[in-house]
Amino acid sequence: MDAINDRIAASMTNFGASFGLEGWMIEVFLTVFFTLVAAAFLKRFLSRLRRQFEKTSNPYDDALVSSAERPMVWLLTVLGLCQAAEAAGAQAQVELFELVDPLRTLAVVSLVALWGVRFVQQVEDRFLAGEAADGRMDATTATAVGKLLRMSIIITAVLTAAQSLGFSIAGILAFGGVGGIAVGFAARDLLANFFGALMVFLDRPFSVGDWIRSPDQEIEGTVEHIGWRLTRIRTFDQRPLYVPNATFMSLTVENPSRMNNRRIYETIGVRYDDVAVLPAILEDIRTYLAGHEAIDHGRTLMVNFNAFGASSLDFFIYTFTRTTVWTEYHAIKEAILLDIAAIIDRHGAEIAFPTRTLHLAGPSPEPSLNP
Repeated sequence: MDAINDRIAASMTNFGASFGLEGWMIEVFLTVFFTLVAAAFLKRFLSRLRRQFEKTSNPYDDALVSSAERPMVWLLTVLGLCQAAEAAGAQAQVELFELVDPLRTLAVVSLVALWGVRFVQQVEDRFLAGEAADGRMDATTATAVGKLLRMSIIITAVLTAAQSLGFSIAGILAFGGVGGIAVGFAARDLLANFFGALMVFLDRPFSVGDWIRSPDQEIEGTVEHIGWRLTRIRTFDQRPLYVPNATFMSLTVENPSRMNNRRIYETIGVRYDDVAVLPAILEDIRTYLAGHEAIDHGRTLMVNFNAFGASSLDFFIYTFTRTTVWTEYHAIKEAILLDIAAIIDRHGAEIAFPTRTLHLAGPSPEPSLNP
């Protein structure tokens, strides 16, 4: 093997001498040339491999290749250029070329970290797009896991790069422990928002896409994004509302998106003249609601005479619809109320409206003038 290498080196020296070039120049040129050629072939190979994996049903294989496509090409290029720089530095004896080795290590760590970050991001994007949804996690949990994984990769890469450059990780961690106290006092609100976001990700009182509101503050709308510091809520008049995550640690949040049913609770009054037909009206309404397909019959259903009003006999309707969709609920409620009005009319009764009866006294007799 040594004889072959010596023979190749001698051939390169003779070839370079014929053109007035030294052997190290030929070596640098060939290293750069073959590096670029190999990078072009690698890019083409990974591109074809990605297209093949995109045809499969598994979303993770094409994410792995797609995320590695650029970092792998850059990694091969950086390694080849560093090898050429070392060959040139060995001949030039310049101190600048001594930085090639640590820079190569830093580039390798950075590109591997970039590969990991891109892979996590693409898997998260595919999950949120529904391509890899398996029912075990919702969008909010997937976003939280993705952020934690990316943060872990970046922190690990920074510590590895620091160690490779000669810094003491133990010293950095010790400094972080001591300096964390000062940072904690200086950034209390930032840390409070961070832990607020962490509680939202763990407890999951709401998710992206949920309609939430708070009886404590004027917060109501659809959750668009849950960040580490702020949660963006789109109000119903289409204004963006940015809420610090620390607020949710002490705030009562109502999540109507997770309700099982919507309630119909209405009070209706008929005239006092219709007291005789009121029991029949109530019975017909009960029968009507018990057979209505949009009503959840597993929930409470009540139709009862409730009170003697100022100008009406009041009864209430208490029931639940199957749907929780706001528009469908109101369409069902409208139809039910109109049908109840028809039932009342069918019995010859009328829905009461505020009335007042005045009793006028007759004229008082004039006093007699006769003794």
